[in-house]
Amino acid sequence: MGELKITRMTCARIPTTSGEFQLFLYLDDQTDKEHLALVKGDVSNQQQVLVRLHSECFTGDVLGSLRCDCGDQLQRALRLIAEEGTGVLIYLRQEGRGIGLLNKLRAYNLQDLGHDTVDANLLLGRQADERDYTAAALILKDLGVHSIRLLTNNPLKIESLQRLGVSVAGRVAMQPRITHDNVAYLMTKAQRMNHLLNLATLLDVPVVNRGNNGSNGAD
Repeated sequence: MGELKITRMTCARIPTTSGEFQLFLYLDDQTDKEHLALVKGDVSNQQQVLVRLHSECFTGDVLGSLRCDCGDQLQRALRLIAEEGTGVLIYLRQEGRGIGLLNKLRAYNLQDLGHDTVDANLLLGRQADERDYTAAALILKDLGVHSIRLLTNNPLKIESLQRLGVSVAGRVAMQPRITHDNVAYLMTKAQRMNHLLNLATLLDVPVVNRGNNGSNGAD
């Protein structure tokens, strides 16, 4: 896992509308970023724990932006973990697929000119997806979680975790809520980033041209 080290700083009980969780705060010793893990039940040494890796999306998670499906994914994952009775949601502080909020907003402006989310990042001199999941693997190790079922549509997350020594026993699909505002963004995920989405379902939604061709989302 390279030289990255994380430190568990503290933990507190967090009651939510989806149920009660324990919130763990981890410090990345290299970057001083604070990553979070919402844990439901006793996950230590359990098999096939339900896990969601969610990268920070201020616009979607906090503001409820319709340019992406991130806020919906976050809340759906919490509900599914609560229904399961045990599970982990790791909240990684890597906004905009790792390019940061400033560049994400600049990418939005490029998207409003007609570029999709991939090309907007490339025009800024960044990669389409710069996220790293080493911190997530280290958090799972600290929690005693070694075998998981991953809530994702993104095969890159599965491949990355497996390379980092996490056993991914299965994938649980995250069906997006498709709207006029995010359908082009979801199409880009499926067509250019190999996300496991049903294109036929996406194509059934007529796209209203509002100058919005995507976002930089959490999945």
